[in-house]
Amino acid sequence: MTAITDERADDENEAAGRWDDGLIARRAGGEDGEVEDGTDGEDDPWGEVHVPIGGPYVGPLRVRLDALRELIGLSRTRLDGQTLAEAGRVLDEAAARQRLSSRHTVVAIAGATGSGKSTLFNALAEVPISETGLRRPTTAAPIACTWSEGAAGLLDRLAIPPRLRRRPLAGGDEELYGLVLVDLPDHDSALLRHREQVDRVVALVDAVIWVVDPEKYADAALHERYLRPLAGHAEITFVVLNQIDRLPGDTADQVLDDLRRLLDEDGMAVGEHGEPGATVLALSALTGEGVGELRDLIGKFVQDRSAAARRLSADVDAAAAKLRSVYFADGRTGLDERSREDFGARLAEAIGASAAGEAAERVWRRNASRACGTPWLRLWRWYERTRMPGSGLPEPGAPVEDELTARQRVEQAVRTVADEAAAGLPAPWAQAVREAAVRGAEGLPEALDELAEREAAATKERPLRPAWWPAAVLAQAAMTLLQVYGGLWLVGQIIGVLTPGLLPPVMVMLAGIVGGPLVEWACAAAVRGPARRYGQDAQRRLHEAAAGCGRAKVLDPIAGELMRYREVREQYATVSGKAGAGRAGGGSGSGGGGAVRLLG
Repeated sequence: MTAITDERADDENEAAGRWDDGLIARRAGGEDGEVEDGTDGEDDPWGEVHVPIGGPYVGPLRVRLDALRELIGLSRTRLDGQTLAEAGRVLDEAAARQRLSSRHTVVAIAGATGSGKSTLFNALAEVPISETGLRRPTTAAPIACTWSEGAAGLLDRLAIPPRLRRRPLAGGDEELYGLVLVDLPDHDSALLRHREQVDRVVALVDAVIWVVDPEKYADAALHERYLRPLAGHAEITFVVLNQIDRLPGDTADQVLDDLRRLLDEDGMAVGEHGEPGATVLALSALTGEGVGELRDLIGKFVQDRSAAARRLSADVDAAAAKLRSVYFADGRTGLDERSREDFGARLAEAIGASAAGEAAERVWRRNASRACGTPWLRLWRWYERTRMPGSGLPEPGAPVEDELTARQRVEQAVRTVADEAAAGLPAPWAQAVREAAVRGAEGLPEALDELAEREAAATKERPLRPAWWPAAVLAQAAMTLLQVYGGLWLVGQIIGVLTPGLLPPVMVMLAGIVGGPLVEWACAAAVRGPARRYGQDAQRRLHEAAAGCGRAKVLDPIAGELMRYREVREQYATVSGKAGAGRAGGGSGSGGGGAVRLLG
């Protein structure tokens, strides 16, 4: 009945725009016992009700937050929302904390059932604010105690209603001005909503005091669910061994040493000998032993006014650690010059650059043979061509099987270069590189076919006659004239027109008959080198054209993805606080291929 009456009084006070602790937080305001509403701030030693941080964060924290924001922006199209959720939450909480008071430090007291956290809460406030007792769980909802005005926004953020907001008697110790102390429900409570409240508040406060007792200090639920995941938050963590009055002799020191060992196994650094880390101490909230030392430590911690920034910095560290696998690549990543050259060679092979060069060489030699051959041999060849069926039809195109094989070679070349570029990259970025290569490869076989056709047409249009060919043609014509002249001379002798003499006309005809093939053989030997060079030039031109097409369609998109990865890698290095470790060097190559080079 009394509890119902107190709750009704709390509701009436809240409706009237005032808050009351329901117990002892009444301050001297007159004979009628009027409760101060905590809004005028006249007794606030800072003379202000709410002092926001104002403006952006400064120093390394600002740089890391800006880098985290840029990192998320660059990664939205490459990573799923669930992967970036924690980083987004950190940015949201940073913005929310920035808008609230910078002169207050929110410290939560958390612990297991029966650890005595509510008793410690009351001991620090020096008044019985939080209910204690044997009933479990005793604390059903977070209760806050503030040592100064202006913390309403922070408590609203923690969703602590006005009826659960308290003030110490007469304002409390001045060394604790700016402290907002929150007593949480048991983290091992049988009620799910209690554990959810602990998880929610622990993620929002500036620091946490974990209260353990000699029986449950090694509880797996505490270490696995909270201390181990929050190992990076050691500088804003207090671990208090309570109830040492129950331990005989030097047992408390032994338990405290074992507690430090467990924290070390959790990965949480313990601040000893002036080193940064978690604060670990033993006390008895019931007898007051060690409470004063804890109060002094909390006072220095609050007056430093850096807890919010340190908490946020630790949150950024934790978010960066979770994202490491999707940003950090082991070893070297990207494409080197050899990989680009191999890709161009595969494309050139797919469209038959070598065969095209050999065909061009054969065309050169055939033209030389036609131009420098004997007339009788050219006449015979013409006769053979007229006798061949279908000789007048155009040359057939490549068989369908060859076309399919060429397409498969192009696809294989694209897959190979994509795998080489994606080697060593984190899975999302490797997938992005492969997708960029596949998109760029669309229409690549057709584009290569057009290049081959244009190159073949250009080869046919190019003049295939060197300067010495006319002389060879004249020499061949002279040999033919000698044969004709000798023949006519011999016929004239036979019919009696000319003086008989067999040897001279025969020698003239023999000179023409032997000289014609000799001229043709000499020309064939002379064109062997130029023909080879002509074929090599044709092969090189087709190779360069295929490589240029592959670079524009495949390598450049891959380079874009690798450059994007380089940007996020550098941003991630800034977020993780290791800017120098994430800088990657990009080589420069000819023909626009240098952007592909990326070292991890």
